[in-house]
Order: sequence, then C-alpha cells, then structure tokens
Amino acid sequence: MSELAQVLRHMLPVDDPNALVGHATGDDAAVYRIADDRALVVTADFFTPIVDDAHDFGRIAAANALSDIYAMGGRPLFVLNLVGFPRALLHEGILEDILRGGSEITHSIGVPTLGGHSIDDAEPKYGLVAVGEVHPDHMVTNAAARAGDVLVLTKPIGSGIIATAIKNGAAPDAVVAESVHVMATLNRGAAEVMVAAGVRAGTDVTGYGLLGHLRIMLRSSGVAARVRANDVPLMTGARALAEAGHVPGGTNRNLVDIDLDVSFDDAVDEITRTLLADAQTSGGLLMCVPPDRVDGVLDELRGRSPAAAVVGVVEDGPPGRIGVA
Repeated sequence: MSELAQVLRHMLPVDDPNALVGHATGDDAAVYRIADDRALVVTADFFTPIVDDAHDFGRIAAANALSDIYAMGGRPLFVLNLVGFPRALLHEGILEDILRGGSEITHSIGVPTLGGHSIDDAEPKYGLVAVGEVHPDHMVTNAAARAGDVLVLTKPIGSGIIATAIKNGAAPDAVVAESVHVMATLNRGAAEVMVAAGVRAGTDVTGYGLLGHLRIMLRSSGVAARVRANDVPLMTGARALAEAGHVPGGTNRNLVDIDLDVSFDDAVDEITRTLLADAQTSGGLLMCVPPDRVDGVLDELRGRSPAAAVVGVVEDGPPGRIGVA
C-alpha cells in the first residue's frame, strides 16, 4: 500500500445512495447523482510547472484537470482556477500567460471559467476544479473491468522523464515540442469514442504511471492483467533520456510501490520497467474494451488521439496482479 493510500484509508466511509463514485475505489473523479438521468462529475487537480513556457504550462494543466471528467465518460460544464503564485512576481506577466494558456484550452471546448481561488505561494502552482455531468447509466469507472477486455491506450508515455530532462536542461527542443503537444491534447475525442463504444471501465494515466493506474483499476474490479511492453507507445526521446538518467523521483517511487503486484519477464529491461511506471502528466485514457469492439474503437481513435494502441488484456487472477512480457 502506498503512503497516500495509507492516509486515505482513514477517511470516513460515505453513506449516501446518491454518491455513485467516491474515494473508496480511487477513481478519477467523484460522481454524485442529482436526478435519475443526471449526475455531477467533480474533480480538482493542480501542480507545479513541468515545462519552462508559462503559456504551455497553463495549457497542460487545464488539459490534465479536464482529463478526469473525460475518464469518467462525462462532459465538462465549467471550471474554477486554482492558483498558487509568488506575489512579488505578479508584475512579470507570468501568471497572465499561465491563465491565458488554461483559458485557451477550456474556451476551445466552450467550457466557461466561473471563478477560482489564489494564494501567495513561493512556488507557482496551477490547475482547475472541473465540474461535469454524466448519465448515471453510462458513466465509466475503474471498477468495471472484466476478464477478456482488451487494454487500449490513447497517448504515448514518457512525459515525467521528459519533464525531468527539461528541468535538467537536457531535453532537445523537438522532444519538448512533441511532449507539450501530447500533454496539451484533450482526451475529449478519446472519451467520445469510449462512450460511443459502450466501454464501462477505464482511467486516465497520470501520476501513478501506466502500471500504477492499471493496478488500481484491476484491484477495484477484482481482476488481473497482462501487458505487452513492446506495444506500449513512447514519446519521442523518452527512452534515451531515461537511459541518460533523467528519471523523476515519483517514477522511482512508483516502481517500488508496484513491486509486489507486477511480474516482469526477464526480457523486459530496466529502462522499459521505468518507462511503464513513469509518472505522467495529462496522459491518455486506458480503456478496457470488449474484444468484439476493439477494431472499431481503434479505427475511431486514429486521428483523434496521439496514439491508439492495444497494450494488453484483462485476465482472471489475483486482483491487481500484472504480468509484463
């Protein structure tokens, strides 16, 4: 059990029939029913800068926060800004660039920003509270995976390693540009495909890495999985930067945390293991697609997501166990 999980287990249980998704399953967002055919989807997410450009940071942070709504099969309604910023730097125009970047993302999908909260903070932070809605019968959760489902990933991984290389001044410009494009791409199109295909289980890949988020979903669903490492798409430059040692602390912690639940075949090298646990920002959706719908889902995803790849399969087995070949 991770340190965070140990803390969260002390939260009081929720006894409310309208609370459809709470903290118990570690899902992407809370879901609260307000009518037979409507439920609110609510999430909050913010973090420190992972790229040097303030405008790009804002775009990525907004896409990242909205991703939790999309991962639940929901539609965003409005957002609130969450800002931590040093008062002494307000005259520099940096915060304006961050907020402009975030607003560009939300405005592009017609989602209004209705307010927010800010504090004086020595280290900049930015993100959103995002509020959306979903039909209670059509929501996607991380507790509905079934043996035989095919795992489909919609974005390449490696953003944590690239962000660390950026901080170390070692990331090539072309690698940075591609990673920003991937992270700032909304999961809206992928979510539309997911919902249209009747997918009921999925999550987005963020801080716990691909294997960490998969493990949460498998535990919540009571199943296991097998992942094909060579089929997992990687961001350009991620492997080379990992080989050069640009690995974030969060990624290393993820590797330790999943150790007892993940079995790697001998052919899976250490760098690949690191990449599969890399802490992502604004990653893609990881869907559990019924096998008879996989081809259709892949066809619809092409052109709408930075990647569309089958990366494994859900199996019967000890809940949360993952085999990686």
